[in-house]
This record gives sequence, structure tokens and C-alpha cells, in this order.
Amino acid sequence: MLEIMLMVCIGALAAVMANLGIAVFNDGIRPIVPENLEGRMTRKELGVTAFAMSFGLVIGFGIPISIAGSIILIHSILLGSDIIGLALDRGKVKTTIAAIIGGLYGAGIYMGLQVVVDLFTMLPLNFVDAFNKVGDPVVVSFMVFPAIAIALQFGVKKGIIAFAIAAFARQLIVFTNGAELIKIGSTPVVLSPEGIALVVGMFLLIFFAMREKSEETNLSTLATLFTDRVARIKKHRWILMLSGGLVAAATNLLLIAGDPISLNLLAEGKMSEGGIAALAKAIGFVPLIASTAIATGVYGPIGFTFVFAAGIFAPNLGIALLIGALIIFLEIQLLTKLATFLDRYPGIRASGENIRTAMSRVLEVALLIGGANAADAIVPGFGFFAIAGFYLINEIAGRPIVRMAIGPVGAIIVGIVGNLLVLLGLYTP
Repeated sequence: MLEIMLMVCIGALAAVMANLGIAVFNDGIRPIVPENLEGRMTRKELGVTAFAMSFGLVIGFGIPISIAGSIILIHSILLGSDIIGLALDRGKVKTTIAAIIGGLYGAGIYMGLQVVVDLFTMLPLNFVDAFNKVGDPVVVSFMVFPAIAIALQFGVKKGIIAFAIAAFARQLIVFTNGAELIKIGSTPVVLSPEGIALVVGMFLLIFFAMREKSEETNLSTLATLFTDRVARIKKHRWILMLSGGLVAAATNLLLIAGDPISLNLLAEGKMSEGGIAALAKAIGFVPLIASTAIATGVYGPIGFTFVFAAGIFAPNLGIALLIGALIIFLEIQLLTKLATFLDRYPGIRASGENIRTAMSRVLEVALLIGGANAADAIVPGFGFFAIAGFYLINEIAGRPIVRMAIGPVGAIIVGIVGNLLVLLGLYTP
């Protein structure tokens, strides 16, 4: 009951914040919300735009990844809550309706996910275990995203250097773990090779970005231009703090995760590695989320996403709730200083979009490989054939399904086809 109530509260609160224009999860929608708030876009147009930008990600990305890891990817809830909140007009009655629908949606995602997994286990060809292979390449591949971001922003040469250093760091940790070179007393310390490689890559990205300094004497462009919009975010700090606390608490219970990488690590019981991945992802997304929040006056329901790391590392539910709320409070209070910092280091601000692009490209490749491996484990031979054809036909058709979703969705389709083949007597597992 506690878990269901948490999901209801998260869904309801996120829908209300979207409805009132306080916070939305989709980074692409956040800059559009002020167009409606300031009367340049109708509510109907905003709702249609939100649906077009988010629905495909919920169905094709959030839910399949959640099924694969048996932990709910936050995109499944918050993208749907964006649609619910933005589709309804503001007003006491409509906002209350948004809260009710959002709460029901949160509960539905929680209960529906388990129902789907249970149904899969009842099929003649149970492909749940094989489907879990979707996430296997994600954890290892994700450590390369800082090098890709560096290549996009600072050139291929620096990207290759960063990739080589991160790869060396990974193999060095593999060696030290095997040789038990790092110990606390007599107890060997085992470090995550991928986690260390990710941290090294992020350090190099920040190093390169901070070398670009502004030559202008007035270093507070963001802070001065958008004072009113920052004040608007601060006005709603308490509801945002509640959202951050609830999400951190749900993460502590392993109900939700903020990204596919930490989700897969948590599903494997690797708590510290999952926390490091969540922390690295949050650091990488600060420039993008901060810039859009400062410029629009619309925040994110999970802030800079540090609340996920807080939930993972917190010793219990209560502390996770408090730390999550405190993190959002500190983020909001520091927005003005952060604006000045981003103006002083334009390379950091520009890195936000490159980080997002790099993450997307890495996930596209990793999930495609994972989906192909899962599909081939479900129906050997046919799986690779199906995923390859599915991917190429999707490209020729103009990409109606986002690339990140091809692997997971394709694996589910192969599982369904495999069951039909078993029923027809054309395939024996």
C-alpha cells in the first residue's frame, strides 16, 4: 500500500505542476510552456504538442525498459503526467481533475507493470529472462558518453583522447580488483570499472568546458535577464521540494530509477554502482536543465536529478524523503549563482545539449544491441533477422518509432511472434 500511495502521489503532483506551469519533465516541452502562460499559444496547441513529444517515448522507451529491469523508469510516469497536466486547462476544477487522473495513472503504471510481467511468465514461451538481456550492453556502453560529448563539442581528436583515458582507467580498475591491490584493513575493496571510467570521462568533459571563459565584462546575462522567471521558480519551491522528496523515497524503495543505466545496475543489486551512474548523469544534465529553467521559469519535477542518487545512497525511506526535498531547495536557491557561473563558462552551458545528444546516441546503440541479443535468445536466428529488419524498415519509413525504442520493442514483438510459432507447432524452445 505504501508503494502504491507513493506512485499515486508522484503522478498526481507531477500532473498538477504541469497543469499550473510550475514544472514539466520533458526538456523539449519546458521552453514551450511560457508561450501558453504568456498567451502566445492556446492550451489545446500545448496539449497536442506535449502528446506528440512524449507519448511515443512512454510507450516505446519508458515502459519496455521498465519491463526489462522490473523497476519503473521515471520517464514512464512523468512524461505521461506532463501530457495529463498540459492537456487540461488551468483552474480549480480542471487542476483537481488533473491530480486525480495523474494519481490513477501513477498507480496504473505500478500495478500494470507487474501484471504484464506476470502475463509473460504464463505464456508457452516465457521470454522474461531473455528479455532482461536488453539492458546488458547499456551499463558498459554508457561510460563512453562523456568522450562522445567531448568529440561533439571540442573535436574528434580530444574525444579520442578522452575515450582512450577512460578506457585505460576502466582496465586499470579491472586489474586492481583482480589483484586485490586496494584494501581497507585486510578487506579487498572492489570498485566499479564502468563507474570509474564514467567519472574520469566526466572530469575530462568539465576540464575542457571550463577552459572556455567569457571575455565579456558583464558576466550575469542569464541572471539579470530572467530575474522574474527565477523568482517564479522560487515562489513554488515548497511543492517542488515535496516532489523531490517523494521521488527520492520511491527510488530508495527501488520502485523507480532515473535512467536506463542506473536502473539496470539497481536491478542487478549493484547499489553503489547505480548511485555513481545516477550522480554522473545528474552532473552532466545540470547545464541543460539549469539553462532551460532559468530562461523559462519552469522547473523540472525532479530538479537536476540528484534526487535519484540521494534515494539510492540514503539508508532508509525517511532520510531519502528529507534529503530529496533539501536537494531541490538548495538547487533552487542556487539558481542565480548558477546562472552567473554558466555565463562565466559558456563551454559548460554549451555542454548541456552535447551531453544530451551523446547520451541519446549511446543509448540508441546499446539498446539496439541489447534488443538484438534478447530477441536472438528468445528465438535463435530469427531474433537477429527480425531486429535488423525492424530497424531498417523504421529508418526507411522516416523513423515513426524513436531509435532508442527499436531494440526493446523489437524484442517484445519477437517474444509475441515466438509464442505464436510455439502454438502453431513451428518452433520448439
